[in-house]
Formats: sequence, C-alpha cells, structure tokens
Amino acid sequence: MAAVTEPAQERPATTPEGSVAGYEATDLKLKKTMGLTQLTALSLGAIIGSGWLFAVLGADATAGPASLFSWLIGGICVLFIAFTYMEISSMIPRTGALSRYPQLTHGGYTGMVLAWAYLLSAVTVPTIEAEASVTYLSNKFPDLGLIPPNSTVLSWPKGIMLGYGFMIFFFFLNFVGIKLLSEVNRWVVLWKLVIPTLTFIFVFFAFRSSNYGSAVGGIAPLGASPIFGAVATSGIVFSFLGFRQALEYAGEARNPQRDVPRATIISVGIGIVLYTLLQIAFTGAIRWGSLGVKVGDWSALGSSKWATGPFYSELHSAGLGFLAAFAALLIWDAVISPAGTGYVYMGTATRTFYGMSVQRLFPPGLRVMNRFSIPWTSLIAATFVGGLFFVRQPSWYNLVGFISSTTVLTYIMGGAGLMALRRLAPTWRRPVRLPYPWVLSAISFIAATEIVYWSGFSVLVEVMTFVFISIVLYLIYYAPAKGFLSTNQGLTLGLGFLVAWVWIAAKGGWVLRSGTLPVKGSWTFGTYFTAFAVALIIITMATWLLSNEEGRKHIQSSWWLIFFSISLFLLSYYGSLGAKASNATVHFPWDYLIAGGIGLISFLWAVRSAFETEELRELHIALSEGRPLAPVPEMETAWKPLHQAPTPPDGGATTA
Repeated sequence: MAAVTEPAQERPATTPEGSVAGYEATDLKLKKTMGLTQLTALSLGAIIGSGWLFAVLGADATAGPASLFSWLIGGICVLFIAFTYMEISSMIPRTGALSRYPQLTHGGYTGMVLAWAYLLSAVTVPTIEAEASVTYLSNKFPDLGLIPPNSTVLSWPKGIMLGYGFMIFFFFLNFVGIKLLSEVNRWVVLWKLVIPTLTFIFVFFAFRSSNYGSAVGGIAPLGASPIFGAVATSGIVFSFLGFRQALEYAGEARNPQRDVPRATIISVGIGIVLYTLLQIAFTGAIRWGSLGVKVGDWSALGSSKWATGPFYSELHSAGLGFLAAFAALLIWDAVISPAGTGYVYMGTATRTFYGMSVQRLFPPGLRVMNRFSIPWTSLIAATFVGGLFFVRQPSWYNLVGFISSTTVLTYIMGGAGLMALRRLAPTWRRPVRLPYPWVLSAISFIAATEIVYWSGFSVLVEVMTFVFISIVLYLIYYAPAKGFLSTNQGLTLGLGFLVAWVWIAAKGGWVLRSGTLPVKGSWTFGTYFTAFAVALIIITMATWLLSNEEGRKHIQSSWWLIFFSISLFLLSYYGSLGAKASNATVHFPWDYLIAGGIGLISFLWAVRSAFETEELRELHIALSEGRPLAPVPEMETAWKPLHQAPTPPDGGATTA
C-alpha cells in the first residue's frame, strides 16, 4: 500500500500531546551536538564493557575452545541486525529509537510489548556493569567482603551498596548533559581500546597450543550445539549490544543520516576483531592447575576461583613478573571499562523512558528537561528501576542471559520494520538504502530469533513472563488514553490479566526460582504452557472485541508476535537447550531449523500485518508539507551496489 497523500489543510491540530507536535517537536528540544567521532565512541564504549572481562570464561565453560566461533557467529548476527536499523534510523532518526520504531508500523499493542522488553534490557545494563566492577574488585581485595568466598554473588550490604554507588555516579554524569558525557566518553573509549589490546598481547606470552588439542577434548569437546548456546548465555551477544548507542542518540546528532550508519559498522567491526582475539588468547593461556579443576573439564570453569576475575587470575597464574604487574593495572580497567559502559547505558535507559513517553506509552512527566536539555525525570526512573535488579540478580553471570534475551527480542523488529516501511512509505527519502532488502531483512529477523532461542528455556521463561506483563500497562494506560477502550474496560481487563498472569507464573514454578528445576509442587509443563498460551490469546481477543475500530487495528497487527512467542517458548522447553537438554525431544540441529522456520513465518506475517499508524501518517504529513523529518545533511551515505542507479532527487523508492 502506498503512503497516503493528505492535503496540507487536513493536518491535525498541533498540540503538545498529539499529532506532529507530539511526535516531532519533542525531539527538537534535544541538543544536536554529536558527530561521527562521538557517535562511534558511544557505540564502541558500550561494546567494550564488562563483556570482555567475563564472557571469555563463560564462553569456554559453555563451548570449550570452540568458543572462538561463538564470538564470530554472535558478531555476524548482530551485524545483520544492525544493517536493517541503519536504513530505518537514516530516514527517521530518533532519540530512544529502538523503543519507538515498533509502534510506527505495528501500533501500540506490539509497540508496548517490545518497548517494554527493550526498557527491561536498557535499565539493567548499568546494574550489570556496576556488578562487574564490584566483582573484579572483590578478586583483588577479598578481605573487603564484597563477594562471599566461592561465589559470584554480591554480598549484602557491602557489595550491593558499592554497586549502588556506581549507579549514583552514572546518574550524575548523565544529569549534567550530553556534551560532557560525550567528551568524557571519548577519552574513556581510548583507554578501553588500549587495555584490551595490551591484554591480548600479554596473555599470548602464556599461550599453550595444547589447550586446543586432544588433551582437552579437541576443538569442540562439548559438541556443536553449545557453540550457539554460548552466544546468548555467556555474555557474547551482550558484549555486542552496544552497537545501538549511535541509533539511540540519533536525535542528538548533527548529521544522523551520514554518521549513524558509519558509527554502527565501525564499532561492531572493531568489536568482532578484538573479542575474537581475546578469546583465542584466554583459552590458550589457561593453567588447569591454578584453576583447581581437572584438565579438559571445561564446564567446571564457571564455578572455579577464576570466575570473579578471569584475565586478572590468568595473568597472575602465568608465573611471569611483568604479567603480574600488568594484572594490577587490569584491576583498574575492570572498574573503568564497565563504568564507562554503565554511564552510557544509563543514558540509553533514560532515552528509552523518554521515547516511550513521546509515544504516550508512559505519562508526559517523563519528558521534563533540565537546564542541560536532559529528560531528568526519565533519568531518575532509569536509575531507580535499574537499582531494583540488585535485589533479584546480584551477579553478572546470572543477569547477562536475561539482558541478552530481552534486548534481542526487540531486535526482531529491525527486519520487519524495514520491509513494512518499504511498503507503507515507499517515497520517503532514504539516505542509507539496503541492497536486497527482503533477503537481508529476513536474515536479520531469523538471526534475532535464533539468538532468543539460544538463550535456553530457563532464561526465556522469565523473559516471556516479565515482557508480557506490559499488556497491563497497555490496557490501563495507553488504550484508554487513545480512546480505544473506556477507562473502566481497560482497568477491568488490565487488573484481571495481572492477577491471572501472576497466578500462572507462581503455579508454573519456573519464575523467580533457584536452580534449573521448577519449584516443588508446581504444575507440569504441559499445564503451565497451556495456561500461559491461553491467557495470552484470551486477553488479546478480549481486547480486540472491546476496542473501537482504530484500536482493533493495533490488536490485529500483533497476532504474529503472539504466535512467535508461544511457538518459540514451547520449542525452547523440548529442544536441545531446554529444561531437559540431556534428554531433549527435538535434537540439534532440528530444533535450530524449526526456530528458523518460526522466525521466517513470523517475519512474513509481521510485514503483512503492518499498517499506517497515526504516528506514521503524521510523519508523512510533515513530509508532504515540505518539512523534513530531520535536518537535510550536506552529503548522503548511499550504501548500495556500485551498478545500482542513484536515488532520484525526489526520494523515489526501489520496489522490494
């Protein structure tokens, strides 16, 4: 369907809460001060955080020496996901971008669920980075009592309170404005590049090729499936998630169409090379005697005494004086690198709250700016909610899988959103145009699907539970505010679903539990899954039945997401990474192929389900009146095959 062409006189009233002013004017309050260097530094600074300090050990514990392939697979998957967002962000640069795009093409129901998932991931990254710094400090100073002996869980009160101290530091650095943040980050990123590079060089002095040989079980002693599982659960994909920073700050960039795509490609490329080299070096330098575990017992690494400081412990165990001296410097990097990522992501979480407020998913009070043009009420909300996760997950290793899955769940919209916009807004100017859009978009969607599946059932069960509780917010706040439901209808449906959802989670016995088994006396999985699926379907159908005509469009466009979630959730239990992985019903690689099939069906369904939302229509009106969506840059980034003809001056689109 082609984009509509309403005449200028039909432009809706300009109000703070509605139409063009409600969606466009809010971003005009943000200062546009960032160039390519700052955007690249933000993405790279977020990529090089705690991941390189801990994920190398987690990856080896999951996949053995084959973990180096896990880094390559994870980096390539993220790069495909990033490609689709480059085109979208070039045509609609927005602060809080990834939480705002789903609503443009699929409405408030899908938008609320995926924006909430993204919010959960964004607010928890500062928490996990603070945990990383405290964990490494505990390895160097065990007498401080930051972490109990033989544990990776922060102690109360010392460990957790120090973590809160880092969060407060992140808050104040963000509060004083984006210019100071970007300038400070420029120098921190330089440090964060130098130290991992030196670590790779020094660790190679202790390299042993035998750690890749038959003595430890060969290159893949734990099999092929864990190579993929390590991507999602050990911190690998988590380490690459920083690519989104350039997209998140697009509304504050001087030339977003040109600089955001470049910053994304540069940062991910550097991350792939650096992380793969660090993994190779770490695996080769393992000293099994120092670890205190049997040679070749890779799965025991996760509970070894190296777990609180992998590289620091490895350098000390090498028995070379100059390596031990460098290890002392590494401790300070273990504070600076995670902290550098933490304060960047505090800004991301702030802009996610802000973006959801602009979409009217949250109250307008979250858009209040301070004198530095920072939405300070959103900043307070991000700090408070992130701090809550110290209570539930006070360990880097426990929290990393949850963050990875909630984030990548939202990335399925990159491919679907790109093709939806090709259909709904074919004439919009696209400074960055993907070649072979159907192919790349499908690969992006399937890659995100596989990463979510690789998280395994024990992680996915909590992700699904916490993500879909956002339906309550849609029913109680968003739908009545938009006039889709009456206030009483929304309140009744919302509270009813909340009670049912909490009851199902409690009876299922998988949520907020310890260990890998459900709570004793819980439902069987068959009963739990049936209740889970029926609750989602019934609340969605009930909302459709009670909504007005416009509200029904929002529900109709979300059925693909319900199918995607229920199908993948079921497969995750019975597959090779499920609750009974050793006795799986669907074995590798068939479960991976089925997951890919679920992703392909969901992708095609999602593209077909997209419709011209109110927000998308308003943006089109802005263009039809000659008002560009963002400042027109001096130079375009035309990323397309050399033989392809240039884009016409009128911005005409190539048919998909």
